[in-house]
Amino acid sequence: MKYYNNIQSLLCSLLLLLAGGASFVSCKDWLDKDPESIVAEDEAFKNYRNFQGYIEEIYNLVPDKEKINYCTAWNLGDDAVHNTEGYAHMDHQVDLGNYRDWYSNTQCWLNGDRSSLWRNSWYCIRKCNLGIQNIKSLVGTDEERDLLLGQMYFFRAWWHFELMCYFGGLPYIDEAYESDAIPELPRLSFQECADRCAEDFERAYDLLPMNWDETLAGMQTLNQNDLRVNKFTALCYLGKVYLWAGSPLMKEFEKTKDGGVAQLLGASSNGKTYDYDVNYCKKAAETFGKALDMVNKGTVPYKLAEFKYSDLYNHVADENADPENNYSNIFYTVKQSWKMPGVKEAIFRGAFPGANSANWNCAKIFGPKVEGLVAHDKIIHHPTANLIDQYGMANGQPIYLVRNGELVLNEASGWDPEHPYKDRDPRFYHDIIFDGFHYVLSIDALTSTQKSLDYCQLYTGGAMRGVADGSSTGYFIQKLIPHQCNEGDRWYDWDYAFQSYLPYMRLADIYLMYAEARAAIATGVPDLKDKPTYCPSLSAVDAINALRDRVNTDDYPMEHVQANLMDTREHFIDEVRRERAVELSFEGFRWCDLQRWLLLTEPPYTMKYSHEFERLETDAWFFNAKTREPAHDPKDAHIGNFKKKDLIARRLDSKHYWFPLPDKDVYLYEGFPQNPGW
Repeated sequence: MKYYNNIQSLLCSLLLLLAGGASFVSCKDWLDKDPESIVAEDEAFKNYRNFQGYIEEIYNLVPDKEKINYCTAWNLGDDAVHNTEGYAHMDHQVDLGNYRDWYSNTQCWLNGDRSSLWRNSWYCIRKCNLGIQNIKSLVGTDEERDLLLGQMYFFRAWWHFELMCYFGGLPYIDEAYESDAIPELPRLSFQECADRCAEDFERAYDLLPMNWDETLAGMQTLNQNDLRVNKFTALCYLGKVYLWAGSPLMKEFEKTKDGGVAQLLGASSNGKTYDYDVNYCKKAAETFGKALDMVNKGTVPYKLAEFKYSDLYNHVADENADPENNYSNIFYTVKQSWKMPGVKEAIFRGAFPGANSANWNCAKIFGPKVEGLVAHDKIIHHPTANLIDQYGMANGQPIYLVRNGELVLNEASGWDPEHPYKDRDPRFYHDIIFDGFHYVLSIDALTSTQKSLDYCQLYTGGAMRGVADGSSTGYFIQKLIPHQCNEGDRWYDWDYAFQSYLPYMRLADIYLMYAEARAAIATGVPDLKDKPTYCPSLSAVDAINALRDRVNTDDYPMEHVQANLMDTREHFIDEVRRERAVELSFEGFRWCDLQRWLLLTEPPYTMKYSHEFERLETDAWFFNAKTREPAHDPKDAHIGNFKKKDLIARRLDSKHYWFPLPDKDVYLYEGFPQNPGW
């Protein structure tokens, strides 16, 4: 029999086959298998090699959010919108308040065709419990036993936690139940469930190595262990589960829970968004501080990726940049033999997605479909103007401040509506495609009609503003998929070995969560600049400035957090949240953030809008008509009549803070009730 011990391999042949549609209260669905598809326990658990192969399937079942189906949706907040061709997708259904659509929407990672958070979670939790139950059968060393147990404790907590983020507190399953048993376990509150996750993450931290290559077992797969969970991964998730448990939504639910199920009272959450659970946030701050202290001391292999570019618009790295740690390569790689993205910043990813997997359609859903400029169907996933306005100015100031539920222009920003793209945060130029952007660099293969579209026409009424085949908001995004994925440059062709993957956790997120946790427990402004004993090199303000320093260059400067944004604890929290929206844009975190901050149903986050404006420059200002080479930088363009236009009013109320559970599960026994309002 052949066994696999590399996460980037095919699914291990000894593993149980995945059952589609199984829920955690129906173990029989998992166990009703052809006997030949099940490997006897004395084979699966008898030695380290086989046991590790058993665990490999769990890595392979971590959903690849970008490739769940031919055109997936994972950004459910106010930051993203599909064009009308994609309105059946889950992000638009969330806008409509139609959360029940997740039951059948195969274009969403909650219940996707290719991989499903709901199905995979309960299946993998049972695998963890079955493995923990059989660890005594292992013939091996103490080190091997620790490695196996550490991974199973980590994943048991991780799958529970990912479910909790969308569905709230659940029963914590720590036993492998028999096929004829329906475990009538009480449904826990989010914080109670988080405590159980924390216990398992702590166990994983104690058992796992910092570096697999330095273990005897890990040496068997030397230099192929970078996707395996380790001590640092467990520590960072421990901090995250504490911060989530201490967030305003979870505190409010815990305060109002009834019979083990939380009830959010009142139609509005206004005024509670800064009300954190101090005890949980103190644990989060200490945990993240410990992790970042390791980073600062260089005792872990993780570091922030470099933001060094000779051509920022086209993501061309500077010649002096570290080729192994480029910012763009957190999200994608090109001509690197389909190398897994992530570089030194990614802390947790799933398994290698396979060669040419992005070409399935992931690489083709972000750009204009006018005249077939980007291949495949006409579905486009693009940013709202809400997200564009989160990107502040190079002077460290936000364009807008949130005051009493309204966006108020920040005069200190110096933002000019006649030059709205000038002097912006450098990440804006890396991430966002705006009017006049040189979109197609190689036009020889284009049709005559397509050749006239090589520069973006995103002004109101422009060729790329059609609601069916362009952008309804005035922007495209290239953070995750570069603009060269088009019919002229054709980076999605086989020869470019284009690979994409979205990490579940990266180091920048740890800086952001540390800053938030420290601000949550601050009793005054001085606490924001205080450097605690558990992280003596980093204050809350320093953590945000570390991300600003990363993108600060001579050509694209970026200043630190400004004094007017630190005059109160609440104003600093606002700035941390804005920084989070920018740094983690389009990575799938925005809905969960608005949810846990009790802002999902509050203005201005309930309205998606566009930017409307007139182009005052001629085509000749942007490019030479004969050579098609750029004549001026599009960020310097002069425009007129810049304004916002409301596009979609999100139909959300208090019940929409959690997704509904499948009815077939909540009807099975009285102790497992549906989420409030559903």
